[in-house]
Amino acid sequence: QVQLVESGGGLVQAGGSLRLSCAASGRSLSFYAMGWFRQAPGKARELVSAISRFGTTTYYADSVKGRFTISRDNAKNTVYLQMNSLNSEDTAIYYCAAGAYGTSQDDYSYWGQGTQVTVSS
Repeated sequence: QVQLVESGGGLVQAGGSLRLSCAASGRSLSFYAMGWFRQAPGKARELVSAISRFGTTTYYADSVKGRFTISRDNAKNTVYLQMNSLNSEDTAIYYCAAGAYGTSQDDYSYWGQGTQVTVSS
């Protein structure tokens, strides 16, 4: 099993940037594709971005394309989500997840506890 802990969330002004980190323990992250999901109040959890086991394939939701960048460092057992040009619609709890590469929550078996991102306008 793998345990995931997110960090890097916080309060930022519109137009600003944040970098989220997801640190893993218990097993090498190289065994897993990784995803970043988010859930805004009153909305369903949605996939923001995903990255394959060795970073060769990535996915971005249309709403974040060109603004967010996912990356991973398997040697550090960490996955990142660089978020630029943030707007109020990005306000949500962000979760990292480990599993098989895909766009469904069902593709991911392990989840972190989440980190809050709040964008003020």
